Amino acid sequence: MALRCVYVDLDGTLLGRGSSLFRDADGGFSLAQARGLEACERAGVEVVIMSGRREPQVHECARLMGQTSYIYEAGCAFAIDGETTLMTGDLVPNEDGTVYEQIESRGIPKLLFERFEGRLEYHSPWHTGRILSHLFRGKVDVGEANELLGAEGHGDLRLLDNGAIGREMPAIDGPTHAYHLVPKMVSKANAVAAHARARGYDPADCIGVGDSVEDLEVAVAVGRFFVVANGPERDPGLRAALAAWDNVTITEGRNGDGFYEAVVSTLVERR
Repeated sequence: MALRCVYVDLDGTLLGRGSSLFRDADGGFSLAQARGLEACERAGVEVVIMSGRREPQVHECARLMGQTSYIYEAGCAFAIDGETTLMTGDLVPNEDGTVYEQIESRGIPKLLFERFEGRLEYHSPWHTGRILSHLFRGKVDVGEANELLGAEGHGDLRLLDNGAIGREMPAIDGPTHAYHLVPKMVSKANAVAAHARARGYDPADCIGVGDSVEDLEVAVAVGRFFVVANGPERDPGLRAALAAWDNVTITEGRNGDGFYEAVVSTLVERR
């Protein structure tokens, strides 16, 4: 079966140190990412970024890479050739404001900050300008957070863990994580599955590449999923979750080197 599409996370996966397409995990100059993208182009394989970033950021990254599809705000929506599809269910922008504003007006971020005081804060400055989700950083138990949301009447939302980041917090030991507060049905996996249906791709002909627990969930929507080596190195939760999947491979390479490895090994295998 030919490879049709690669779904790849941005930060911590396709991008290297400093969120650069041309840096490796240690900050050295690297062409691995570009070579992986070139290999996809030559083989007629679509590359779709799946990111927690805001739409304008992800759109610009996709444009610079010559791609016309992308998934943004952790799966809240995806775009194909300029057409956007929301994945937020009944919670959509309306006369009460954007999804972000509707969530804020319910006092939910304040509720989470009070429960996890000192361990959760907005991921400044990247939390601004968002339309469909709230972005935090810190170190919290996602299960506990979602139990709190349900108990307080906010079961239509969930907090998801989008992986370890480099920003330190005084009250946190070890790497902090990025968290997204989103409508309950939102996930990168659901957005990947919807994009594949729209394009007419068989999931078996697609692969995913990422570095977080949320990325790992995409394994259910593709034939094979690759976790870049830096993911489980930094995140014990991700290491523990790997055992639940039988179609997941950990790359030897980190960040962009892992992306290149995933792409090339799959193309060779399916030649």
